[in-house]
Order: sequence, then C-alpha cells, then structure tokens
Amino acid sequence: MKPYQQIAIDECGEPLVPIPTEHFAFEIPHPYQKLGAPYHNSKADSPYYLRQGVVDSLIAAKTQLQQNHPNWKILIFDAYRPVEVQQFMVDYTFNQIALAQGCEFPVSEDKRQVIIEHVYQFWAVPSLDRATPPPHSTGAALDVTLVDENNRLIDMGSPIDEISECSYPDYFANSNHPQEQKYNRHRQTLKNAMINAGFQQHPNEWWHFCLGDQMWAWLTNKKNSGNQLIARYGRY
Repeated sequence: MKPYQQIAIDECGEPLVPIPTEHFAFEIPHPYQKLGAPYHNSKADSPYYLRQGVVDSLIAAKTQLQQNHPNWKILIFDAYRPVEVQQFMVDYTFNQIALAQGCEFPVSEDKRQVIIEHVYQFWAVPSLDRATPPPHSTGAALDVTLVDENNRLIDMGSPIDEISECSYPDYFANSNHPQEQKYNRHRQTLKNAMINAGFQQHPNEWWHFCLGDQMWAWLTNKKNSGNQLIARYGRY
C-alpha cells in the first residue's frame, strides 16, 4: 500500500463529464487505445473524461497558463482510466521492461518481483478495492503537457510515461546546462498553472496532476498542519 492509499474516501457522487475540446489540445489517437487497451467496457465513451469539478479547475489552469503564454495550450495525454486499462498498462510496461532487459518468458519469480517494484514506482496498482482505487480510475487525475500555437509539443526533457528519474518534476532544477534549464522552466510553467488552479503534482511524474482524490488529499495534508483533508472522489 502506498501512503496516499491510507486516506479515507467520502465519495461525493459527482459525474464524469467530457473534457471540453474547445479549451485544450488532445493526444489523438489516444496512446493506450493504440496499444489495444480495453476501453470498450468503460463507463465513459472515451478516456477524455473527468469529474465535473476537476474539469472546472482544469479550465482555470488554462486561464492561468495563458496569462503568461497566451498562445500555449494544455495538452491532455490521458484522463479517466478504468481499472481494466490500468491492469493492461501495468502488464504492458512490465513486458516492455522485461524485453529490454533480455529476460526469458515466463520471467523468473525473483526477476519478476524486481521489475514489478520498478513498475509500481510510476504506475498505480490496479486495485479493485474501493478503499484503494488507482488515481486515474477516480476521474480526478490526468496526465498533461503543453503545446504551442502550432500544436507542437513544448519540450519537457523527457516523454510522458518514461520510467526513470528523468521523470521526477524537479530533475533538471539544479542543472547549469542551458537546455536543461529550459526544460525546467517548461515544467515549472505547467506546474504553476495547475497548482494555482488547485491541483497537486505527483512526486515522481512531471505530467501527473490530481484534484480531490486520495493522492491530492495526502499531498495537500503534507503541506498543511491544520485540518486534514479526505478524498471526495473514489473509483468511478
């Protein structure tokens, strides 16, 4: 169990709604659908859904961003993710790492344990327990980056879903290299827009933000010594 999964959930019942296309850019076709992820049994007809309150805050983040970068947009890479898709992506990532390491299949138990622990540093456990939902399965977490006026990706120094320390939000913060300083500025621009709109950022992933789920409550509570929040969004 990860620390944030100890946070209690008081589900508010807010609906999943589509992310409005006029405000954002989107990764199309969706990257996990291209891999064959099973969205066909999903409660939403696309991955680009979030809880209503999260969408409202995301629009506020867009406004924050465009105060300083009027021609930039937030690109939605991923949003609502059913537990079945979470399991598919965990399995896919495990297999990709095993192949890269030259493992023979079936992977030995010792090696399997090492790889899966590495996977779970970046991917949430695809739990069906209502008390410990994967963040994306609540409709309160999303993966985002930035694009310019020509819909070209703003370079963050590493791609979304890279499993390495390069993905840590502040990885380039202390670099003296001009290009890496630029990567850090881009990451900070995204972070500032999202945080100022009420989101929290995953400690290991520059692209992952959440609002109202267990991780959000846990990260908020770590920063505040006063009233301790609980989550308002559970598994949808």
